[in-house]
Amino acid sequence: MSSKFDFNKGLSELEEIIGKMESGDLSLEESLKCFEEGIKLHRQCHSALSSAEQRISVLSEEDNYTEDKPLDDI
Repeated sequence: MSSKFDFNKGLSELEEIIGKMESGDLSLEESLKCFEEGIKLHRQCHSALSSAEQRISVLSEEDNYTEDKPLDDI
């Protein structure tokens, strides 16, 4: 059973990893571990954003929001 990815939590964890790596206090092994975890989180965040973009696109098409219209015309 897989749990749903929490984008905000993932982004926060990614920011923590970046902070650790930028500090320069990690050993090579710790840096590699953080890098691997960062790549994993990046992919999950990217996937979540792509999914959200796809959902917005589908909803926009259903409501005919695909045309560029001035806000005054909506």
